[in-house]
Amino acid sequence: MTETEAPESPARRVLMLAHTGRDEAKQVALECISMLNSHGIIVRLLAPEAADLGLDATSYDPCLELVDTEEGAGHDCEVVLVIGGDGTILRAAEIARPIGIALLGVNLGHVGFLAEAEYDDAESVIDALVRRRYTIEDRLTIEVCVYRDGEEVARTWALNEASVEKAARQRMLEVVVEVDGRPLSRWGCDGVVFATPTGSTAYNFSAGGPVVWPGVEALLVVPISAHALFARPMVVAPTSVLAVEILAQTEGGGVLWCDGRRPVDLQPGARIEVSRGDTPVRLVRLHEAPFSDRLVRKFGLSVEGWRGASERRRRNGEGSHDA
Repeated sequence: MTETEAPESPARRVLMLAHTGRDEAKQVALECISMLNSHGIIVRLLAPEAADLGLDATSYDPCLELVDTEEGAGHDCEVVLVIGGDGTILRAAEIARPIGIALLGVNLGHVGFLAEAEYDDAESVIDALVRRRYTIEDRLTIEVCVYRDGEEVARTWALNEASVEKAARQRMLEVVVEVDGRPLSRWGCDGVVFATPTGSTAYNFSAGGPVVWPGVEALLVVPISAHALFARPMVVAPTSVLAVEILAQTEGGGVLWCDGRRPVDLQPGARIEVSRGDTPVRLVRLHEAPFSDRLVRKFGLSVEGWRGASERRRRNGEGSHDA
């Protein structure tokens, strides 16, 4: 009987995207590359970002890969490691979503609700990646279709929100909003936001919509500066189909933005339909902290005076059961 060598384990790869317009992002990115490489993990970079980091074809080594385009850049990668704010994470989602790999955001922005860690936690983030100590959470997305005279003229998607906004600053957008095939209300407004629970802390929040926990499956509708008797934020079923029709008398038409990206011009008479997407965005989670804690931390909310369940148990004489 002859001995055979055990097959080699496939190489581990991480795709990295960074906001290379910021010096601190470049510094954190280079540190993360060094740490990942030291554990034998290959880091794949987009060539323009690699150049911004001072890495190019002359600095190739076995632990670096450079690709020219975003399409397919995440193929064979475990995760997309994103160094930047929510805008950079949303850009990374366009790469990761079609191939089903998860995003791990290291925040260098202001609030950074989509990020899992802050830039000064980079070492612990890399340790978790190396040891595969993380979970993956699927986030609901929305599909967005634009119709003109009954014909589909555009199709896209969003993780946070799709917003239909007026194109001319001096004009209002005249729209009729529909839920599940039935008209709901007509608004003269600056726009309408259709959001996911993930996006409830983004544009939806600024427009006065409710904060919805990520575990809740729902779609949100929020009018922007609407002149109407009924113009309240609404939460509907995740199976609902939402639509907004831009009335023909709207001068200048409007514009559709998905996650603040991928704009689509809307002519008077356009119809925009929004429904739950078939493909989620996957986010890496390193901690099991409740969403309440994330809200408190990100928004700097005051919880002074909170006593919690331990105080209730003490008052009820249950303290002896505490560990």
